[in-house]
Amino acid sequence: MASSGRDGHPGAIDNPKRNIRGSIIKVSSLPWRLWAITLPLAALASCSITGEPVADGACLQMSPRGQVYSPGTPGANGAPEIATGFASRPAATARSFMVVAANPLAAKAGCDMLNKGGTAVDAAVAVQMVLNLVEPQSSGIGGGAFMLHYNAATGSVTAYDGRETAPAAATENYLRWVSRSDQTEPKPNVRASGRSIGTPGVMHMLDSAYRDAGRLPWKDLFEPAIQIAEQGFRISPRMAASIAASVTSLQRDADARAHFLNADGNAKASGTLLKSPALATTFRTLAARGSGAFYAGAMAQDMVDEIADTTGGITPGVTTLADLAAYRSKKRVAVCTTYRAKYVVCGMPPPSSGGLAVAQTLGVLERFDLAALKPTSLDSNGGKPSVLGVHLVAEANRLAYADRDKYVADADFVPLPGGSTAAMIDKTYLAQRATLVSLSKSMGTAQPGNLGPTSLGLSGRTAENGTTQITVVDRQGNVVSMTTTVEAAFGAFHMTRGGFLLNNQLTDFSAAPADAQGNPIANRVAAGKRPRSSMAPTLVFSARADGSRGGFLMATGSPGGANIIQYVAKTLVGVLDWGLNAQQATAMIDFGAANSPFTNVGSEHPNVNIANGGNDDSLISGLRALGHTVNTAQQSSGIATVVRRDIGSGNSVLDGGADPRREGAALGDLLVFK
Repeated sequence: MASSGRDGHPGAIDNPKRNIRGSIIKVSSLPWRLWAITLPLAALASCSITGEPVADGACLQMSPRGQVYSPGTPGANGAPEIATGFASRPAATARSFMVVAANPLAAKAGCDMLNKGGTAVDAAVAVQMVLNLVEPQSSGIGGGAFMLHYNAATGSVTAYDGRETAPAAATENYLRWVSRSDQTEPKPNVRASGRSIGTPGVMHMLDSAYRDAGRLPWKDLFEPAIQIAEQGFRISPRMAASIAASVTSLQRDADARAHFLNADGNAKASGTLLKSPALATTFRTLAARGSGAFYAGAMAQDMVDEIADTTGGITPGVTTLADLAAYRSKKRVAVCTTYRAKYVVCGMPPPSSGGLAVAQTLGVLERFDLAALKPTSLDSNGGKPSVLGVHLVAEANRLAYADRDKYVADADFVPLPGGSTAAMIDKTYLAQRATLVSLSKSMGTAQPGNLGPTSLGLSGRTAENGTTQITVVDRQGNVVSMTTTVEAAFGAFHMTRGGFLLNNQLTDFSAAPADAQGNPIANRVAAGKRPRSSMAPTLVFSARADGSRGGFLMATGSPGGANIIQYVAKTLVGVLDWGLNAQQATAMIDFGAANSPFTNVGSEHPNVNIANGGNDDSLISGLRALGHTVNTAQQSSGIATVVRRDIGSGNSVLDGGADPRREGAALGDLLVFK
């Protein structure tokens, strides 16, 4: 984990990097064609384009009212809006680079790295460190992540697996029982016990990606987070709401209690200035010594001690220093498949089920003419999806989830059918699966397909509610789509003395090792194994005549637990089949289905009417007429999308979409509308 020579990485000599500033866009310098095409993206009334920034060079953000401002000051006018509900926002369009992240302060940190000439990976490192501060309920260095990276110079796509692992001493009943002699659930519950904590993978994964594709000095990537940790930031509404909902659990841990709660035990309120000197020290150590300082020495010992904590009767985990020292992220082969012979869609392979499930969903859908089923009443929030369009996507989801629940786990321990991803995304197989979709009635619960003999039992859904998405395109055309998580909100509620929370990722395993018939479950616990995920960072390219990858077109991903697969699929369909822009597809009603009788239609969206039991809503009533049991619970996607759009004469721009259900922002060298 010490550096082997990359400039700017600990162990190497820091070489000065050229600071490439984004040039200001002025009307006089805009090509006529660029003006003609970008103008309609504004509010259409009294619009003009100006290159005069409000502040901070190229890193600008479009506010929900369409005004431009700098998100530079923590807690000032760039403070995130409330996460619950839905806050409409305009599309953002950039000339050459863009970051979409779940908090404006984090997005700005990444944007600043790009503005200095950094790469997409450089930006992703900076964004993750700031998110550790401003969105600790969702991700952090005590968790895990999956990243897809596109290298524009070589045309290669690399899948980086930073998923957590079970400790070497874990048994198949690790989450089920305290011990063989005490066959009761770990205390106070599995999630909040030490048993839920996997060996974190984010730092090793980011280090690996940086060695391959970083450019700026490693230490510079931590500076924004160090500054915010030391000077403080104003707690956002979403973070405040998350703290308030977790007070009882946060009180169990002394460090978490001191950081997130007031002296009287109540949650710190929105707007409170929050500093983290402990995390500033951690970041300075990592900046100076690299990820090796995370997996050995005092930081590693602190994690081991925290996992072994028995205060208040908590059941400890069995992670050791050897588990941390042995951790390695992995480079894997992305799951890539053609869609409608026009696109190549690439996703994460196992242990994530996201890439396969999205690919299977699309493979079923390409047997239907979705382009004829576009949303109606189109607006900036994606309009109203058609009943048949939602029906087809939900039915394709069901078939994909059925296979996921049966076959997908950490393939290093439980091989996929046929020994690779090929069988599950085979076009002939998916065409056969598509015949199970009726145009007139929902199938309800689907059965897994026949992919050969197996004794595996069915497992349930993974959670991953404490998750976030980072999507980046740099000036050179390199791309990162990274989904990162501590699993549930605030992970296991265990906070180290170094100021970061530890994940509860091992609860993504099946607690039961076998089904009622005694068939082993693919996603059962095993020593060193990685729990199955639903995370689905996704890249889309044009398809050449031979089916190979052409140029980059789109990157997206989302948090949201097992529903991630649905959120990503609907966003892809929105852009690729329905021609929506990045913001419209991201904001569009969240819909889809896991393998259950319920079909989701997110009622947080302004285009959904749940008055009168939803009977007055054309989408809800139309789905019910097709036999769907519609779940109108509010959805909590956090989709972050960038789409490259051709504007002619060999030129293109980047359209960004930040999910209005969360606090996200799309920042870049924006074409600014006033």
